[in-house]
Amino acid sequence: MTDYLTSTRKQFEYYKMLGEKTFAQVSDEQLFWQYNEESNSIAIIVKHLWGNMLSRWTDFLTTDGEKEWRQRDAEFENDIATKEELLSKWDEGWDCLFKALDSLTTEDLDKVIYIRNQGHSVVEAINRQLAHYPYHIGQIVFIGKMVCDTNWTSLSIPKGNSKVYNEEKFAKPKEKQHFTDEFIKE
Repeated sequence: MTDYLTSTRKQFEYYKMLGEKTFAQVSDEQLFWQYNEESNSIAIIVKHLWGNMLSRWTDFLTTDGEKEWRQRDAEFENDIATKEELLSKWDEGWDCLFKALDSLTTEDLDKVIYIRNQGHSVVEAINRQLAHYPYHIGQIVFIGKMVCDTNWTSLSIPKGNSKVYNEEKFAKPKEKQHFTDEFIKE
């Protein structure tokens, strides 16, 4: 189960990195671009992730994950004015998540925590967020690709390079490692 906590942290770090590599490719103005009124901008998605992370991970083992002070509906109204403010919220949310995750022990994994009064084992609660955050980070990356158009630099295997990528991978001996190890350097 220690491997589970280590793997989970690495996966969260990987998705955080994908978001940050997207932020680095888009202009400040593009962080606030919306396809239409019903869609979200990168800034709105970051604000939602920030609100969710603070709510879910603050006092993770002892209080309901949907905090009374959370104002979820307001997360979808953009009042972020600058890239610096966006990055501050981004970092604050991730810091809250990583502090909570790093405080867990294998003995905590079977404990029951609640989100909106619905019981989850700690593993289920972590997995819930490990599905939720990549969903939104995928949206961030997709928006980044749309606004950058031909100036986008792929965050994975670039189109047309799968064969070369696989040849390089299969030229190496087999080894056990986490899939994120080549992307996240500690």
